[in-house]
This record gives sequence, structure tokens and C-alpha cells, in this order.
Amino acid sequence: MTIDEALRRPTISVPDAGSVFYGLGRCASYEAARRGDIPTIKIGGRLLVPVVSLAEKVGLKARIGDAA
Repeated sequence: MTIDEALRRPTISVPDAGSVFYGLGRCASYEAARRGDIPTIKIGGRLLVPVVSLAEKVGLKARIGDAA
């Protein structure tokens, strides 16, 4: 996943968020989410990252709904 692809989605997985926005691996991404460094929401059994919140945290704007 690229940063542009991530910014067009409402949510992404924790590993994708860590990798795309911070260059982290899977375990480090979940650890960052556990600490609150990566904002998460839980939907059912899934832990997801709201892209708007994360993008704002790192100084970017999400473009949810923009054409590819």
C-alpha cells in the first residue's frame, strides 16, 4: 500500500498504518497502537486505524472518496 492509497481509505490495518506512515514492521506497529501512538478503533474483532486521525497526527490531509 502507498501513502496515496492509504489517504483515500477511511480505515486501514494497524500493520499498514505503521508501515506506510512510520516505516514500522508488524510487531512494532501493534506496539505503537498499544501505546496510543497509532490511533485505533475496534470494530467487532478487528483493530483498525482511522486514516483521517492518523493523517492529521503526521500533518497530512486524507482525501477519502477522491478518484484514483
